[in-house]
Amino acid sequence: MLWSLAATVTLLIVGSYFVQFQRRLASDRERKLEASALGIDRPTAQYPFIDANRCIGCGACVAACPEGDPLGVVAGTAVVINGLRCVGHSHCETACPVGAIEVGLGDLKGRADIPQLDAGYESSTAGLYIAGELGGLALVRNACRQGHQAASAIIESLAADPAQGLRLSDELDLVIVGAGPAGLSAALAAQEAGLKYTVVERESNLGGSLLHYPRRKMVLTQPVELGRWGALDRSEYSKEDLLELLARMVADMDLQIDFETPIASVTKNRETFLLATASGSHLRTRRVLLCMGRRGTPRKLGVPGEEQSKVMYRLIDAAAYEGEHLLVVGGGDSAIEAALGLARNSANRVTLSYRKAKLFRIKKKNEERIERAIAKGRITTLFESNVEQILPESVRLRLGDDSSIELPNNYVFVFAGGLLPFAFLKEAGVQFGGEPSAARKADLASHKA
Repeated sequence: MLWSLAATVTLLIVGSYFVQFQRRLASDRERKLEASALGIDRPTAQYPFIDANRCIGCGACVAACPEGDPLGVVAGTAVVINGLRCVGHSHCETACPVGAIEVGLGDLKGRADIPQLDAGYESSTAGLYIAGELGGLALVRNACRQGHQAASAIIESLAADPAQGLRLSDELDLVIVGAGPAGLSAALAAQEAGLKYTVVERESNLGGSLLHYPRRKMVLTQPVELGRWGALDRSEYSKEDLLELLARMVADMDLQIDFETPIASVTKNRETFLLATASGSHLRTRRVLLCMGRRGTPRKLGVPGEEQSKVMYRLIDAAAYEGEHLLVVGGGDSAIEAALGLARNSANRVTLSYRKAKLFRIKKKNEERIERAIAKGRITTLFESNVEQILPESVRLRLGDDSSIELPNNYVFVFAGGLLPFAFLKEAGVQFGGEPSAARKADLASHKA
């Protein structure tokens, strides 16, 4: 009797697990088919490369990824489901028991917004280097590593330069453009090597792209070393805490930074670069490292009424809005985080407009949070919609069925990405959209380190 009962219980447990396992496999198959049709499973930036011959289909990579559905298991093999969700954590690579995954840059041939870089992050213009998110990888950790690696390559190139001893009195070894994580990491390496350098920053404060994040935004870093100063040893910091740590590092190490110094142009004359500032002054240097981020100029909608003061392209203090009708335009993490921040005040009426049928590239945490907000009625979503006209007290949108809707509105927040400084970079000789070649191998190696 007891044997029969134990067998029944065992069968129920095994049967339940088998049913759940089959449902998960069926779900992964369906998501893979949908992703293939939408083209979101293709490598366009940071991307998990899977060796199908070594993969044992255990699902450890799927469980380890904090972003939800970049990976799944189909027909006994791990596959990329939503490549756009990958932000380069590399948790999947670490969790794989057979070493079947490497995270690096995908195929950038079709990316006209990614500069061509070699293994040392040197661009197509000899002596001009690029590090940080402008090169294609997300995460503060990646920016710090690239800044240090680019500076190391610059130090080596200067040491091998026969003209280094002929430097003019007003000539620097290195000018670093941008005081974000990549630029500050590079400055630490340059200072330690004894280079004559400076960092120029267009803003009045350090932080780069971090400055434009909403207040209290959590920033994913993963532990990373910052030279002689120490390390960022936590996986996550608030924006304010991270900026405070970076400011302390700059003060402790006495890094040379010139704030409110936007660079208007970079030109090269033989072995020397001349950087013109917006105020008309000039910097002469042997090497240039651009750590400018990817925000660029905010991309506008190009619709009537967009010139009104109620239209904004970033959100700094969500708590300042109360009892307002608010429209957030966009489907990326910035748009979702803005909508969530504005919806914290229950007196606000928040609507999210996105031109596609669903959200694809947002982080798992943001997906879970916005699903809860939608379920509670805190945020209204209008998928397959586009802004047609922004009026003084309302906004008109075109819906997917070609009908129009007009909503009461006090403020519009547009998160449609940024227009990179292509003219500035191309005038400096930087080429885009090429084969990443050695740069991909360098990033793979850095992830393994």
